[in-house]
Parts: sequence; C-alpha cells; structure tokens
Amino acid sequence: MRVVISAGGTGGHIYPALAIINKIKEKEPNSEFLYIGTHDRMENSIVPAHHIPFKQLEIYGFYRKKLFKNGKTIYFFIKAIKQSKKILKDFKPDIVIGVGGYVTAPVIYAAHKLKIKTLIHEQNSIPGASNLFLSKYVDKIAVSFPDSVSAFPKRKTVFTGNPCSEDAIKKSPMDKKKFGLEKEKKLVLIVMGSLGASKINQFLMETMNQFQNRNYEVLFVTGKKDYEEISKNKFPRNVKVVPYIENMTRIMKNTDLMVTRAGASTLSELIALHIPPILIPSPYVPNNHQYKNAIALTEKGAAILLEEKDLKNDILVKTIDSVLMDTKKQNKMKDQLRKLDIPDSATKIVTCIQELIDRK
Repeated sequence: MRVVISAGGTGGHIYPALAIINKIKEKEPNSEFLYIGTHDRMENSIVPAHHIPFKQLEIYGFYRKKLFKNGKTIYFFIKAIKQSKKILKDFKPDIVIGVGGYVTAPVIYAAHKLKIKTLIHEQNSIPGASNLFLSKYVDKIAVSFPDSVSAFPKRKTVFTGNPCSEDAIKKSPMDKKKFGLEKEKKLVLIVMGSLGASKINQFLMETMNQFQNRNYEVLFVTGKKDYEEISKNKFPRNVKVVPYIENMTRIMKNTDLMVTRAGASTLSELIALHIPPILIPSPYVPNNHQYKNAIALTEKGAAILLEEKDLKNDILVKTIDSVLMDTKKQNKMKDQLRKLDIPDSATKIVTCIQELIDRK
C-alpha cells in the first residue's frame, strides 16, 4: 500500500496520524508512506524523527474575523494545491489521508481532483473548518465522537473513535520511581500540553502548597517554556515537577486522576486507559472546541469540568480531593469512560482504508 498522510499544527493532529501509520505498518508491513505537513509547525521535527519521508507546504490558516487579511492565505492555498498535485503524481499513492489542520485542505482537494481515494479523520466533537470544507470531496470520513456523525454526509461517515486510544493501550507502564514517586500512593498527573499554559501554571504555582500533607502525590508537568522559572521554587515533598514527559501515556498507566486540557487525542487516551479526568479546556482554540469536547464527557459523568476563568483559591485541590477521597465516585467515572471506549479505533480506520483501496 502506498499512502500519503497529511496533518499539521498540533500534536492533536500529528499523533493520530502517526497512530494510523503504525497500524497500517502492522497490517501491511510493505507499505510506503509520505507525510505532507506545514512548513513551520511541530510536524517538521516530529515526523522526520519517526523516519517517515516528509514534504512541507507553505500555507496559512484563514482569518475568520479579518477577512481582508486573507489575500495572502488564498494565494498560498492555490499554490499548495498545485504543489500537492505534483507531489501526488510523483508518489502515486493508493490513498490520501487527512488527519486535521489547514495543511490537509489543499492535499485532499488535490487528491480528489486527481481521482485518488481519500479519507479524513475528525478528532474533535465539533468539526474543524478544513474537514467541513473537505467533506464534499472525500470518499470516507471517520470521526472520534458519535455526536460528530451528524455534522457530515451520513452515507460516507463512520464512527471509529480516535486512533491514539489503541496506541495508548499497547504502551508499557512507566515506573513511578523514575520521578521519585511512591508505588503505594495515588498519583495525580497535572499536564497542560508540551509547552504548558503560563496562566494556569501561575495559578498552579499558588496552589502547590495546598497539597502539603495530602495522602496522594502530584506530578506537575509544567511544559518546557515555564519550567526553568517554576523549578526555582520550593514544593511540598509529595509534589514532583518536570518540564515534559516523553511517551506520556506510559506514566498515565500509573495515574489515578489527571488534570489536563481537553484536546481530542488526550481525551481518547484518558478514555482508553479509564483515567478519571478534571478537564480545564483551553479557551484559545478555534470554535471553543476543547470546551465542547469536555462537555461531551462531563454530560456522561465521565469527567469533571473546570473552566480557566473559574480557577481561584482552593477550587482545584477541593475538586481533586472530591474524586480521590470517594472510591464510589472514581469507579462511576471509570465505568462511564469504559462505555465510551473504542479499543480498536486505529484498526477500524485501517479497515476503512483497505475497503476504499479494494473498491478502486
């Protein structure tokens, strides 16, 4: 199988793309891949590190509020379609897969024009602009949330879950001793993304002393940007502070409660590993989609929602205590997470891909 996959901008798009690639390699080991990403975002370093051939396009997102600024964006979009056609003609893929981010739009559209089979995957409960645009042109649409099915043409949309969930299940647990944590104590993992979130980090700094004398431990992942400044402070003995954790899902497997953002890939891993979460959605993302992702879980009793604007005093510590000190509440949240679990999501997506190729 010859596969072009395109995703860009954030780990929420890139890591599901890599999970799909891993599953295709498992099912069809002789497959060849080409990844098309943006010229100035995370995939530039992440994808080549996985030894996957990489091509980049110079492309920019559309301004929703300042339409007069979109002249440059339109120019590079049209240019990217032409570049994508050339790349696709040279590589001759059996299928082209889009996994989110504005870079997918010219790639998938070019594939459609060249009559190459296409599939897109939508991670969020509220679809992004690129996938809504592409839904008219693609052959198949896979979604992470059942509620998202209604946003797309019914005849070509399938609920698969997020492929990161299957990846998470396979990972081996990381020993808590690596971080100076005790095996017997419950663990709260606090993480707001690879770069962190400065506003929340400031609130957390003011909160850490409140964990003194609690009978659980806290692993606070600050993000690389703020770590140096934060690490200068003194913390209670049961609080450990690190800048970043490679293969986060491995330590998640020894986590009892997670405080995190509400990105789609993170939620898929929490669901797959049945970890009760306290979700603090980022208010700085398009369409406020993290809030809507969080609502999709909280309405089912699978998560607790705290909005960034409400973070003050001891609200976070009280909320953590309310879960960790109540076994019945923990178990109920875990049961609800199990009901949302799609343990073979990557397999479902690859099955869709194989069916499309066989239909050619």
